Amino acid sequence: MKNRIIKLCLLVTVLAVFAGNADAQTNGKKRTSKKRTTAKKSTNKNAGNAKATIALPAKDTTKPVAPEPELNLGVIKKSLRNDDAVERNLVKERSPLPYEHIREDDAVYRQRLWREIDVHEKMNLPFVYKADGDNGNQRFVIILLNAIKSGEITAFDAMDDRFTTPLPFGAIARKLIGEPEVKQIPDWAKDPTGATMKDTTITQEFDPNAIEKFWIKEDVIFDKESSRLHTRILGIAPMLTVKNPDGSFRYVTPLFWVYYPDLRPMLAKFEAYNGKNFGARLSWEEMFESRMFASRIIKSTVENPNDLFIEGYVKDPILRLLEGDNIKEKIFNYEQDLWSY
Repeated sequence: MKNRIIKLCLLVTVLAVFAGNADAQTNGKKRTSKKRTTAKKSTNKNAGNAKATIALPAKDTTKPVAPEPELNLGVIKKSLRNDDAVERNLVKERSPLPYEHIREDDAVYRQRLWREIDVHEKMNLPFVYKADGDNGNQRFVIILLNAIKSGEITAFDAMDDRFTTPLPFGAIARKLIGEPEVKQIPDWAKDPTGATMKDTTITQEFDPNAIEKFWIKEDVIFDKESSRLHTRILGIAPMLTVKNPDGSFRYVTPLFWVYYPDLRPMLAKFEAYNGKNFGARLSWEEMFESRMFASRIIKSTVENPNDLFIEGYVKDPILRLLEGDNIKEKIFNYEQDLWSY
């Protein structure tokens, strides 16, 4: 009997020891897991603080922000009645004819020319026609600026004539009217004595008469398959006349270049002025393709290895005109010499 009691006591003691070890292990696990969670939380807090420290610097609101120049091209007002004695729907439906394809192997002769159009010449008066129509002002430069502003065509920077850098409309506005100026003027509404001042923005007005010339870049190609000499316009650039404060002439600079093949569908919708017959008006696209404008050659690839304008090696203005005619005659003689009579 005594042996049974002793065995029972030993069994109870062993079970109590095992139960104590199990409780200790469980408590140890709980403590370690709690410690780990706290460590994770502290890491997240540190990460949040690190993100908060890498904040963008605050903007300096003390400096005045220069306003963007706004080029006022006028409001296009549509006529609410038929403004013609006849119904004229042909202009809206016009589309340019596609160019005849010229294979590279058939282009046996090619020269590049740069021409200058002076709007003051009698044949070029359509470029300065000032009337308003359903499409807006009929001046050629206003037609171009409205198309660039609406995003219909893309203007390219005039730093070169290879159409490499698109030019936003805001940059064109800065060239035409300059940066807006913020000046202090008396606030007569609040203080009749004129002691209180207020800021006002002064913006220059755009004068379309400052565009007195246009440059045209074109290729002259002889196609041996059709035995024809083709002239293809590549680009057009309006020229801005810059004057001194006293009104005297300073210099002329190109504003931008537009790619003429992109311009053709838009120009087909606008009519050019015809002083002889107001009813027989061609579209601007037809006028350019029919070569119904007067121009002079200012640069060419004919015997010009230094890629210079004519004024770069001919100083006399009369001799420059003669040099341009000489270049035109060389191209004409090449075509004529291909034929035998």
